Formats: sequence, C-alpha cells, structure tokens
Amino acid sequence: MFALATAVGTFKLIIPIFIGTRLAVIAKSGEKMDTGTKAINWISIIGGLILGGVTGWLIYQRTKARARQLESEERGGRRQSRSRSGDFADDPDDHTATATLLRDDQIDFREDHDSQAYRDELTDDEDNVFRYAEYNPIHHLNAIFAHPSTLSSVRKTCRALDNYQDELDGEIAVLVRHQSASDVASVNSIRAAKHDLAELFPKVEDVRARAMQTEEAITEMTADIKRLDNTKRNLTLSMTALKRLQMLTTAYEQLRGLSSSRQYKECAQLLQAVIQLMAHFKSYRSIDQIAILSRNVSDLQRELLEQVCEDFEVTFAKAEVAQRRGMLAEACLVMDALGDNARSRLITWYCNTQLREYRQVFRGNEEAGSLDNISRRYAWFRRMLKTYDDEHAVMFPANWRMNEMLANAFCEGTREDFKSILSKSVRRADGLSLDVDLLLSCLQETLDFEHGLEKRFNNASRASIDTLSSDSEKAPVFSQAISEAFEPYLSVWVEAQDKKLSTMIPQYRQQPLRPPDEEFSPQMVVPSSIELFNFYRLTLAQCAKLSTGARLVELSSVFAKYLDQYAQQVLLFFVSERPSGQTPSKSPRLEDATLVLNTADYCFNTCTQLEEKIKSRIDEGFKANIDLQSQADAFMGIASATVRALVRRVEVDIEPTWREMRNTGWSKMETVGDQTSWGTEMIKLIKRRAAEVLIMLHKQQYARAFCDNLVDSVVNAFIVNIFQCKPVSEVGAEQMLLDSYAMKKGLEDLLNINGPQNTPSPAGYIRRVNQSMSRLDPILKTLQVRPSPPEALVQAYLIHIADKSDTNFRKILDLKGLRKLDHSHLIELFQAHRASPRNEKLPQSSALLAPLAATGLHAAGGPTIASGIGNLSTAATLSTANLPARFDPSTFGSAIMNAARDGVDRLGTPNLGGSSTPSQTPSSGAMSPPTTQQPSRSSFEVVSPAAAVGATNLNENLRNIGKFFKRDIGGFGGRFGSGSKPAADEAG
Repeated sequence: MFALATAVGTFKLIIPIFIGTRLAVIAKSGEKMDTGTKAINWISIIGGLILGGVTGWLIYQRTKARARQLESEERGGRRQSRSRSGDFADDPDDHTATATLLRDDQIDFREDHDSQAYRDELTDDEDNVFRYAEYNPIHHLNAIFAHPSTLSSVRKTCRALDNYQDELDGEIAVLVRHQSASDVASVNSIRAAKHDLAELFPKVEDVRARAMQTEEAITEMTADIKRLDNTKRNLTLSMTALKRLQMLTTAYEQLRGLSSSRQYKECAQLLQAVIQLMAHFKSYRSIDQIAILSRNVSDLQRELLEQVCEDFEVTFAKAEVAQRRGMLAEACLVMDALGDNARSRLITWYCNTQLREYRQVFRGNEEAGSLDNISRRYAWFRRMLKTYDDEHAVMFPANWRMNEMLANAFCEGTREDFKSILSKSVRRADGLSLDVDLLLSCLQETLDFEHGLEKRFNNASRASIDTLSSDSEKAPVFSQAISEAFEPYLSVWVEAQDKKLSTMIPQYRQQPLRPPDEEFSPQMVVPSSIELFNFYRLTLAQCAKLSTGARLVELSSVFAKYLDQYAQQVLLFFVSERPSGQTPSKSPRLEDATLVLNTADYCFNTCTQLEEKIKSRIDEGFKANIDLQSQADAFMGIASATVRALVRRVEVDIEPTWREMRNTGWSKMETVGDQTSWGTEMIKLIKRRAAEVLIMLHKQQYARAFCDNLVDSVVNAFIVNIFQCKPVSEVGAEQMLLDSYAMKKGLEDLLNINGPQNTPSPAGYIRRVNQSMSRLDPILKTLQVRPSPPEALVQAYLIHIADKSDTNFRKILDLKGLRKLDHSHLIELFQAHRASPRNEKLPQSSALLAPLAATGLHAAGGPTIASGIGNLSTAATLSTANLPARFDPSTFGSAIMNAARDGVDRLGTPNLGGSSTPSQTPSSGAMSPPTTQQPSRSSFEVVSPAAAVGATNLNENLRNIGKFFKRDIGGFGGRFGSGSKPAADEAG
C-alpha cells in the first residue's frame, strides 16, 4: 500500500514541471500565446480547480466519518466501566440491590406464580429495562417488590438507583466533551479549505488576465490580415462593376444598331439585359459617365417606344397587317420589355383604333344610335371580335388579353351612349314616354350580350342569367357592364306591370269562381289566384334579371298592392252579399264559400313563400324593405269571414227552432220532462248542416274553427232567447237547464260527425264546448231560485251572476215575471248585500249577460239584425232569436262589409277600424257584431278621398281579423296552412 501511495503521489512532481514548460513557451513567443496554448492553460486551470474541490470534499467526508468512529468507541468504553462499577461496593446490601436491578437483563420464561423472586418480562439479555422508550416505573417497582418480604431492601434499592444515575451523568459529560472536541476539529478543517480556496481564486484571476493580454496581442497580429481581406473584397467589387459596365456599354451599342434595323425579337432580349444591368448602377449615378450612360439608355427606350407605336400606326393605316404581322408580334415583345406603361399605351391605341368606326357610326348618326338599332351595335362588335381572332390575335401575347380589353372598352362606350339616349328619351319634347316593350327588348338583348361575353372570357357560364351566383370562383367581369345604364329607367317597366295588374283584378272579379265545365272538389282553389301568383313568379324572375336593387323593392310594393285588391275585390266580393235594389240576394253557396276558403289559405301560404323568394334574390341592403306579412294577414281575415259565413248558414236553418222556443209557455210548466221538441230538432238541424259543411273542409284546422265558432254562436243565441221567453218559472228554468245539457252532449260529437262512429272528439274541443255551455248554467240556476224569501234570490244572483249591476238584476226580475211593486224591495235588498265586504270585489257588470247588450233591444221589444265577421276562436254572436219575423238574407253581405269596416274588437284589444264598439263576453271572447242594417256602397269604387280612406280601413281590418284568426287557430291545428292532417288530440 505504501508503494502504491508513493507511486500515485509521484505525479505531484510533474505539476511544477508542466507549469515551467508553459511559462517557457510564453516567454519564447514574446508573451504571446497561440490558440492551442490558451486551450491547454485554461484546461489545466479548470482541472486544477475541480481537483482541488473534489479533494477538499473527500477530506471533509473522511473527517466526519472518523469523528463518528471515535464517538462510538467512547460510548463502548463507558458501557464497560458501568458494568464493572458493582465490584467496588463495600456494603453487602448494595450488592443485593444492584443484583436485583441487574436481573432485569435476564428474561424469566417460567410461569412459577409461587416464586417470590424478582421477575422482569420486558427486558432481554442485551439491554436493561431503562433503555426502553415504553418503560413504566410502576410496573418495574411492582416487579421488584413483588412480595412483602422484599420491602426491607427499599433503602438499598434507592442507593443503587442513585449510583446508576451518577454513572449516567458521567457518561453524558464525557460524550459532551468529546462532541465539543470533534466539532472544533471539523470547523478548523473547513476554515483551512476556505483559506486554500481564497488563495486559489487570485491565481485564477491572474491567469485569466494573462489570457486576455494574449488575445489582444493576437488581434494586433491579425489586423494586417483583415485589412488585406477588405482590400480583396473591394477589388472584387470593382472588377465586377467594371465588367458589368463593359457589358452594359456593349449591349447599349448593339441595341441601338438593332433598333435602327427593326430587329425587334433580338431587341426585346437585349433590352431586358440592358434594363437589368442598368438597375445595378442606380447607386452610381453621381458619377458623370454613369449618369450620361443612364440618360442614353432612357432615350433609347423612348425611341423604341415611339418607333414601335409608329410601326403599328403605319401598318394599320396602310392595311398591311397581314404582311407585317410577324414584325408587329416581335414589336409586342419589345413593349413587354419596356414595362406596363408602354404596354398600356399600345393597348389603348389599339382599342381606340378598332372602335373609331363604331363611334363614328353610332354616335354621329341619331338613327343608327337609337335603341331600335341596339342589335346592330352588338352585331358590329361580334364581327370585330371575329376579325381580331382571325387576323390580330397572333400579334399580341396571350397574357395581354387584348380581346377582353377591347370588349371592356366597347362596353364602357356603349354604356355611356345608352345613358345619353335614355336621358334624352325621358326629356322628349313631344311628351311621349319610353316604350316599355322596346326598353325591355333592349335590356334583354343587352343581358344576353353580357352573358355571352362572360361565358367567353371567364371560361365558365353563370348558373342562370337571373341570379348573381356563379360556378366559378372568379368574379363576373361583364355583369351589368352595359345594362347598368338601364337601371334608373326600370321604374317604367314596373309601372307597366302595375298597369297590367290593374286590368287583371276586375277581370278576376267578373269571372266565375269555378269554370262551368270543371267538376267541384273540396281541395279546389279559385283559378284566378293561381294565375295571379304565376304572373308574379314570371315577373319576379324577369325583374331579377334586370335589377336586384331598388326596382325589385318597387315591384314588391306593386305585388303587395294588388294582393290587397285581390283579397278585397275578388275573394271578399264572392263571400259577401250584394243586394240589388229591393231584391234580396241569397247567402253564398257552400261550394263558393269552400273555394274562397281554400283560396284564402293558398294565398296566405304563397304570400309567405313569395316574400322569402324576393328576399333570396334582392340585394342584402334592401331585404328589410320586403314585407308581405300584412297581405298574408288580410287573406287570413278572408278565411275568417268565410268560416263565419258558413256558420251563418247553420244559424239561418235553426232559426225556426228558436222561434218555437220563444213560443213555449215557460211560466206555465208544472213538471220537468225529457228534452223538448225544439231542442231535439235543433240538434238534428245543426248536425245535418254541420255534416254538409265539414265534409267540404279538407283541413282539420278549419273544421275545428267552424265547430268552435258554431258552438259560441249557439250559446250566445241561447242566452238572448232565454230573455225573450219571459216570464220563466222555476220549473221552466230547470227544463231549460236540462235542454242545455242535452244540447251540450250533441255539440260534443259535432267535430267527428263524418268520421267513424264512437270516435271520441279531441279533449281540447270538448273543453271548449264545456266552457261555452257553462255560461248558461249561472243564469238558469239563478232563475230556479224562488223569489221568497227574497234574500235567497239576491244571494243566488250574487253567487251565480256575480256582478253589481242594478240593470242586470232588473233583467233577471223581469225574466222571472215578478211584479213591479216587488222590484223596489228586492233592489234595496240587492244593494245592501252587494255593499258587504264579501261582495266588494265583484265586477260592475257580468260578462255572462254581455250578449244582451249587442242585441239592440228596443223599448217595444223588437231587436234589430246582428250579423258580422268574428274571429274563429270567439265566434261573433249572430243571434236570430230576437227576429220579429223571418230572417232577411239581403242584409248579410252589407253586415259583413260593415263588420270589416267597423273593425273587430277583441278582449283586451282596441277597436280596429270604426267607431262602433262591439261588446264581448270575456268568458269566451265572443264578439257581438255591429247593428248597422243599411246597405253599404261597394267598397271597391274609389270615387273620393273619403272612400279611399274607407277602403284602407277595410283592408286594415281584414289584416287584423287575419292576425286574430291565425293566433287562435294555431292552438288546435298546428301551423296554419299546413297539409290537411288531423289535428292532434289535445288530451292534456
């Protein structure tokens, strides 16, 4: 081991030798170091630092290990001294106590409970019990003094414990002294290592400073080399510049010679080289020779430009294109080399030259330039394009697109010509306006011409001429290139469509709803509606070709105008009554009403589709101006009026049964029997007439609307007729209540009357019938109460009728047939009870008696006619129960028109059009029509401003009726206008 350590330590002798050689190398080189020397020096310095650090760390670790070893040896020595401490006790009792304590180093496995000796089961042979962390002194003492005989050795045991404690204190003191000594040694070793490192760092800094000095010396030595490199680079640039200058000069001389001999092909190639070489000398123009050469090159370019233009002019002037076509094609290469400005000049000259004749012919001659000869313009240009393709196309490079440039120039000139011609036509002195047919013919021919150009130059045609979409991603070039001039004058065309439609509407009104030779079908619509919308479709497609901006907005306004007129003057005309003099007319036939209803539904749906179609074609900025919803609502109003007319047919048929009811002696009845004859007959008539109507309604929405309307009408008529049957006794009221229950049962089966037997009606419809018929119960139940005691009648009224109206209470008293003398006392009693806190929240007038307010009862008891248009969900009250004689159907048409003019007042909505204020029944939303009976003048004859206002109100009221109708019908038929599917059963 010693020899190995000596061999390893010998390497330390090499370090001074290495350092000496390094210093010698630096001295020989004049304190200059090359790169290799620098690398060796830096590596040796860094290696020495690493080696020193590793050595210090190893020494520190070995020192700590030695300190731990010494500490463990000292602990072993103290343990041995403690084990020998019992040999020096002079007292025998001490020996006994010590022996007792030391027995805890032995484990007694014997289970001898009779033994009184000391046992310790918590110790082993190596350590005593005091070394355990879980040592319990109580258990230990119990083990030592397990028997009373051992109590005599208590003093000895205490002395032994004291001795043991003293030994432990001695061991602790020794360990503390040893630890203190070892810590001092470690601190000293660390201080020594820090001192060595502090001495090492200055040395490293010194070496680094020397290295920097060496680097500066090397930089000074290589400065001359850098200067030589810069000189070489500058010399190379100078040689390159001189070479390029020589090439430029040579090329310039050659180009001048070639240009004079018109060798354009070689000129084009050489000109490109001259221009590229000249670009390298832009930064040298401050040199006189370079500046002169640059001016010469520029002059030569201008000379070439003028020379080529002159050759083109001379060639075309002498018509020698065919002979000199090759030279001109090479000249175009020169123009390409001269740049964009030169090329644009030649293109402009060519277009002007080719179009000079066109301008002279069509601008100088008013007849040739008129709109009548627009086809000659386009034919002339087509010939021009053919001439270009045959003779001139080979002269111009394909990337110039000379034919497209020529077409653009032609379109621009033609557009300006058309603007001027159209402007003059509008300002003609003779007062004649533009010929619409000629305008459209010219515009259509222009669009075809533009489409042909688009197809030729874009290599892909658009999807259709009346759309702006294109299969190609490239934007259309010639779209509206010429037709833009016609845009401001298309209003003339729109006015022409307006005139056409104004003649069509009167014709439609004069035509029959159905051709005589055509068989009727419940799905049929009026043929004129299909013809009207077909005209709209064709006109829209034509307008989309002409304009997709403001003119299309004007056309949509025309569409809306004549949709309103069609609704008023055609459809409403056929469902309204038209009395002539003193001859009453009949109500509309069932087939006619069905046709009008189907047509109104068809027009409603088609209006929505038409609006969407216009919005899909019009420009984005004009979409907000397209709105045909009000026209759709007007057609819905027509549907409402038609359904109301169908209900009216049933009302006329059941009028005799109401008369029989009024003629019955309700005050003389003594017993309640089965359903009365008039009630049975009424149900039969209602079912028979309803079956005839429902079989014609192929859409479930309308069938449900008809039934709802009919139920409300019957209930309103029942209420009115109850008050026409006075006096009514308590037994009579009970009989009426029985009849109402039988009537309700019959009305519940009304919706499925044409369907399979035992088919239940929808739950929603049954709820509607129950809700409407329940309006009869409070009145009849109040009439069943005897007037004595009077408090019972008053309380029954407040419970069932539930209002504070003295007038309504008097009506009940009159209906019961009470004497006028008894009224005062009952009214006083009624006023006293209604003032009680329990009744303070009652309404002023009950809605149950609202139908009575619309009957127009006169003092003599004769009511006037009540008929009109109601919305489908509420069914206007058209009662005939109070007719003094038979119903006069001549008043029906005027009543419908008056209802539309006066407006439809719905619960929670204001009056829509007129001054009349129909009363309503909130429970069902029913409306009483106005009582006007005078025949009205036809609303279609506009003879004064006042009449015009009336027509506007009529149209507005039809729209509002339609809105209510559409809103109400949505609840039981899905979306209005959908197919004829059965309504979903509203069993919820």
